[in-house]
This record gives sequence, C-alpha cells and structure tokens, in this order.
Amino acid sequence: MRTWGPLTAVCLGTFMLLLDVTIVVVALPDMARALHASLGDLQWVVDGYALALAALLLGLGAAADALGRRRVHVAGVVLFAVASLLCGLASGPGTLVAARAVQGVGAAAMFATTLPLLGSVYQGRQRSAALGVWGAVSGGAAAVGPVLGGVLTEGPGWRWIFFVNLPVSVAAIWLTLRLVPESKGRVGARIDWLGTVAFAAFAGGATYAVVRAGEDGWGSAATLGASALAVAALVCFVLVERRAAHPLLDLSLLRVPAFVGVMAGGFVFNGVAFGTTPYLSLWMQTLLGMSPVRAGLTLLPMTVAAMAVAIAAGRLLHGAPARRTIGGGLLLIGAGCLAQAVLGAGSTWTALIPGFVLVGAGTGLVSPTVAGAALASVPPERAGMAGGAVNTVRQLGYALGVAVAGTVLASRMRDTLPREAAHTLAGGGAGA
Repeated sequence: MRTWGPLTAVCLGTFMLLLDVTIVVVALPDMARALHASLGDLQWVVDGYALALAALLLGLGAAADALGRRRVHVAGVVLFAVASLLCGLASGPGTLVAARAVQGVGAAAMFATTLPLLGSVYQGRQRSAALGVWGAVSGGAAAVGPVLGGVLTEGPGWRWIFFVNLPVSVAAIWLTLRLVPESKGRVGARIDWLGTVAFAAFAGGATYAVVRAGEDGWGSAATLGASALAVAALVCFVLVERRAAHPLLDLSLLRVPAFVGVMAGGFVFNGVAFGTTPYLSLWMQTLLGMSPVRAGLTLLPMTVAAMAVAIAAGRLLHGAPARRTIGGGLLLIGAGCLAQAVLGAGSTWTALIPGFVLVGAGTGLVSPTVAGAALASVPPERAGMAGGAVNTVRQLGYALGVAVAGTVLASRMRDTLPREAAHTLAGGGAGA
C-alpha cells in the first residue's frame, strides 16, 4: 500500500474528472425535463466543464510548479467536490451550468498535477508501471461514464451522477494528504496570470460565439461581440507569451512542424470524435425512446473498438510514423461521422453502430499516439509544457466540437425532421 498508495490517490482524482466528461451525456434528457432546459442550456452543461478544464489547464500547471503540486491538487479535489454537490442540488439550468464550470476549474487543477505528482514519486520501472495503470484508469473512466450515468439516471436519478463524486473525493483527499509527498517545479517559477486570463478569454469567447450563432445567427450582436473578444484575446495572448519570462506556451514550439501537426491532430480528434456524442444520446432517448441505460450501452461499441484497436496497434504498429497512425485514425473517425450523417427520423438504433465502431477504431489509433508524439517532437526540457499544451487543445477541441455540432443540429433539424420531433429534440426532451 505504501508503494502504490500515491498512485491510488492520483488515479481516484483522474477517474473522477474524466468520468464527468462522459457521465452527463446520457442524463441530458432527464436534466432537461427536470430543469426545463433548452438545447442551448444542455450545450453549456457539457461545455461549461470542458471549457473551464481547457482554459485553465496550462495556468494551473504553472501555479502548481510555483505553489506546490500536492497543494494545488488537493485544492482542486475540494473544489470539484463542492461543485459536484452544487450540481446535484441545482434548481435551474443556469445554476447547473455555473456549477459545472466551477467543477471544470477543480478538474483542471487535478489534471494539471497528476503526471507531475506521479513523476516525482516513481522512478524507472515503477514510473512506467504507474503511468500504464494511470492510462488504463483514464481509458476506463471514459468507458464507464455513459453506462454508469445511465444506471444512476434510471435508478436514484440524474442528480446522483454528481453526488457519487463526494465519497470518492473524500477518499482522494485523505489518501493524497497522507501518502503523496509535496513537490514543486523549477526554482523561481512564476505564474503567468496575464497569459492565463487571455487564453481563458479566447477559449470562452470562441465557444460562446459558436453557441450563440446556433441560436441567433452569425450576424447577431452577441455572436459578433463574442467573436471580436476571442480574436482580441488571442492577439493579447500571443503578445504576452512573447514577452513573458515564464510563458504558459513557448511560442518557438509553434515553429516545429511535428509539434504543430500533433496539436492540430489532437484538436480535430477530440472535436470530431466526441463533439456529436451528447446529441446522439439525445437522439436515442427523445426520438427512439431508449432508456438511459440502453442509451449508455449503445455507446459501448465505440469504447470496445477503441480499446481493442489501441491494444492491437500498440503491438502491430510499434515504430510506425506518428503522422500515419494519427492520419489513419482521423480518416476512420471521419468515415464514422459520415456514416452517422445519413440518420433520419426513421432511423433505428442499429444504424448508429457502424459509425460508433469506426469512430472507436480511429480513437484507438489516435489517442495513445498523440501524447507520445507531442513529447517526442520537442526538447526534453519542454516535455511538460508540450504535454500540457496537447491536453489543452484536446479539451478545447471537445468544447468547440460540442458547440459546432449543436449549432449545426439547431440549424438543420427543423429542415430534416418532422415538426414534432424537431420540437422535442430542440427542448432536449423537455416536452416529452
């Protein structure tokens, strides 16, 4: 226990934060009915969490280096637990979205510190073994999320997808304080607050602009204002990072073609592979009449395919160029999305399976490759920054993918679905 205690503590936090990315997917129709939430509200229930996680991941990683990784990690778990309680007690969609955003801040603090904490505790073969376990736990969280969400939603109710985090958080805090030693980054590390705020404003503005475009159109004042904010914040971020002594992102890395390619691949991967999943869950439950459990189980072929391909690829494609593995995976994901693009009001659940399998197979190729390729493309002293940057763009890709998919759905469903079905889906099943 003394040897693997720190790993257990860190993995508990990782499991929770990644579980909460997917566990809400099958609960969305029940949330909509209970809180009278619109499709736009449901977008923000998903995106509020992912956006906060993406926007603050790099900044909180730097804060952990300066203030102490264990301290920031525990603070993140505490904040995550409090926010989970508020999510479960939410009386309206606005309260739930706000609590989900706070939950994302806590998740960012945990995610930014997991690998540095493991790296400070374990060395050599133990480190390799610990990272392998951590990777398996990460994949398991994504697999368990929809099914557990379905069981809890259909059983005690959707609020328990958040309440279940409370005992796990208590255990994670206790184990971390007792078994994980404190560690810091380089001496004299400083927190790039301006860069953190600028990047958060860019991510938030860009996502808000896409969501508003789906509701009000691209020419609305809200959409144009949010777009202008995003552009201004991005320019500010670049200027700040050029002058910062301890930047969140060393802009010279953007002159490394391999690193830029991996960043772009990770962004597109998360956005395309997972951006439509919340709406497919809504489709299955509101139009096909599936229960939450059955909807969660219908998503399993994607997870099973991802795990099977990842294992096979690790053995058969060892040493293959990352660009080919990532490119091949993205092609499979694109094919899966095209297979699902032909769905209509009369489609059955079996029409979803080929697309899920193709997307899962592509995920099995891309996901394990992206992180390693990012680290291999930069100097060793920038490995931590590169890993954080790739995780950031992946979460940002997911947030924007959900926003774009929601905008497309909002603009197309009234043209392609019967009026009653379109009304039901637009209300997230609230009128069902």
